[in-house]
Amino acid sequence: GAGKTTTLRMVYGVTRPTSGSVRVFGLDVATEARAVRARLGVTLQENVFIDAISPVENLRVFGRYHLLREPELSRRIAELLAFLELQSHANVPVRVLSGGFRRRLAIALSLINRPELLILDEPTTGLDPAVRLALWSRVRALRAHGTTVLLTTHYMDEAQRLCDRVAIVSAGRVVAA
Repeated sequence: GAGKTTTLRMVYGVTRPTSGSVRVFGLDVATEARAVRARLGVTLQENVFIDAISPVENLRVFGRYHLLREPELSRRIAELLAFLELQSHANVPVRVLSGGFRRRLAIALSLINRPELLILDEPTTGLDPAVRLALWSRVRALRAHGTTVLLTTHYMDEAQRLCDRVAIVSAGRVVAA
């Protein structure tokens, strides 16, 4: 209801603004959406993967979408499985994974192309505290290595721990920053 997800959808070019324009990396999202998306990673509120195949196979599909080729694709998959601690479940169907492992996979998919900007739309909603802490650690590591992270959350403690700048949004407007 606040407009966070709608704003993010405008940033990655799925929703057009009703007025004005959105620029990412200096590019107009309305006219250069593909160029913008090539430099983004997006984790939506709802997980987007193929339940019948394994995390490795999902990463391979997403990597091919981003035009990654072997052997780089296999190296990237191995890196992400290690980074998000998914190795133990790398080859089982996604449909049998717990919510925490599914969330980790969703983030791994959004990192396959080494994005300059990672958009996380409520990445820890519904996760148990241990998994939330593990994901926070991964977000901090990404930031430390130069990835810009745009995060939406309902949890003020999460915003305080992970963000350099915070904006409070209500009815589509920033009410505090």
